Amino acid sequence: MATRSLWGARTKLALSATALIGGGAAANVATSDDPAMTLKLYTTVPPRLIRDAMTATAIAFDYEYSLWGLPEGSSEREKTKHEVHLRSARKLQELCFSNGGIYIKLGQHLGQLEYLVPQEYVQTMRDSMLNKCPVSSYEQVCEVVKKELGDTPDKIFAEFDPVPIASASLAQVHVARNHDGKKVAVKVQHTHMTDTAAADCATVHFIVNTLHWIFPSFDYRWLIDEMRESLPKELDFINEAQNSEKCLENFQKLSPHIAAYVYAPKVYWNLSTSKLLTMEFMDGAEVNDVKTIKRLGIRPDEVARLVSETFAEMMFKHGFVHCDPHAANLLVRPLPYSGKSILGKKKPQLILLDHGLYKELDFETRTNYAKLWKALIFADANAIKENSAKLGAGEDLYALFAGILTMRPWNRVIDPAVDHLVIQGSESDRSELQMYASQYFSQISELLRRLPRVILLMLKTNDCLRSVSNALLQVPSLETFMIIGRVSSEAVIEAKLSQKRSFLSWLSAWLDKILLEARLFTMQVALWLLQGRKSLSWRN
Repeated sequence: MATRSLWGARTKLALSATALIGGGAAANVATSDDPAMTLKLYTTVPPRLIRDAMTATAIAFDYEYSLWGLPEGSSEREKTKHEVHLRSARKLQELCFSNGGIYIKLGQHLGQLEYLVPQEYVQTMRDSMLNKCPVSSYEQVCEVVKKELGDTPDKIFAEFDPVPIASASLAQVHVARNHDGKKVAVKVQHTHMTDTAAADCATVHFIVNTLHWIFPSFDYRWLIDEMRESLPKELDFINEAQNSEKCLENFQKLSPHIAAYVYAPKVYWNLSTSKLLTMEFMDGAEVNDVKTIKRLGIRPDEVARLVSETFAEMMFKHGFVHCDPHAANLLVRPLPYSGKSILGKKKPQLILLDHGLYKELDFETRTNYAKLWKALIFADANAIKENSAKLGAGEDLYALFAGILTMRPWNRVIDPAVDHLVIQGSESDRSELQMYASQYFSQISELLRRLPRVILLMLKTNDCLRSVSNALLQVPSLETFMIIGRVSSEAVIEAKLSQKRSFLSWLSAWLDKILLEARLFTMQVALWLLQGRKSLSWRN
């Protein structure tokens, strides 16, 4: 039955691909408002679709053939499944690199979906998709610079290194010096992006809709809408530059207590266009490079706290959120003009790079999201249910929503223990998460379909931050959750004060603040006692 179903699915896929690539293509080219672009689409889409279909078929056959006849739950099946997961993840990785562009961004996103895909896929994508992207040739770079700034790099800049220091899915970065002698970073969009972006959207549109037709529970059509909205913004470097300046302004106005600890490179507007961005060059360690961070005299746990507080302030107070905070986009350096602390360590400054993908949360969404996280931190089941429903999870999927946000099962989410949200990182924890991912796949798909797209981007941001925190701390920690609890609670109090101006409402808000401080102090004491017991147990 499984084989018949698989072959039936392949037949549907083949018929759909034939319909897309065949007769409809000529008709669309002839009737299009832009025949040249439409023709380019139809010469670019088929190779991508062929690669997509071949990869999907190879992966499906590998699972079907390799697991055939192996009993569910047997050690042999689990071992074989692990090997198939690894092979399939590498095939998918190769597909992303072959197609490039948007496919690499999708691979990066896949690397964050611990709650949905096997660990082998997550790890393979994380290890390859951030710093090993395809590189444009120097001739292609010269072509972009000349088109955007009117001359070749050697004429526009006093110095220009033809070898990029980094390459991402949409662009690559070169080190240069302007004619004032200042070192700058020049971000140049890949030449193929303008032509292939529409083609990539078309292929992803086709694949997602076809998969939904074959497997109705696999409904990721929201991904198409999100891509159509966010991609043009990410391809517009003027928009990115404006986002970076707005981000820093928000910290100066709304979060002055940490504004000095958060930085974004200065933009050289006279040397920037929609496809080329010239910025101040930044020296620093990638946020997950623990050895270099220590060598700089900075404590990794302080960096973890700063990252948590920075993004908590953005999400719960600013409502303007950097939604791509993976390790390659976060640098750390010693805070300029500051001396060493009592312990001889330097204070960290977090440098935010790649400001192309931001999301704005309106007041109501931001407040409800803050209330939800406050409820999660303090294990308030009723408030979790109420605010999950307000954010779109409904009355039936609130427990699953809480699980995706915290990566903990419901019984741990509502556990009153002080460390109830801490993931131990053990094999049993990982296997439990994977079990939930496979057991509730259809419900997770339904939840992702229901949630507003802005909340989907918050999930992605949350996943990136969790990965960064794990790399920095390398051991379970409650402190980042306490920071989230404090900032989300403060945001809820501030929202209450902004809506009501009476003395009683003001007094109520201040009482809430006093209760919050008392609650956080109690949690901190419990944390110290817990850490003391664990340390004593370890010594014994």
